[in-house]
Amino acid sequence: MTGYHDYVLGLIPIALLGITLLMESVGWSLRVAVPVGGLVAAGLVGHAMFVRGPVTSRPVRDAPATHVGPDAGTAPAQNAD
Repeated sequence: MTGYHDYVLGLIPIALLGITLLMESVGWSLRVAVPVGGLVAAGLVGHAMFVRGPVTSRPVRDAPATHVGPDAGTAPAQNAD
């Protein structure tokens, strides 16, 4: 089942190459076309990461806490006398 992030992964190279080739075919130089295509591809990545980030549908619970007593893990007190 394809989701939003799968489409974004497919659109990244399409945006980079497609926009670059389109801009170059209408007369823009390669030095301008590649950064514009890269900006669009980076915008897709940023949108997929920060606007519609990959989150689980249910909250992840923390690991159960273990009971630790006040003397757990400490050495017995030593008398200095």
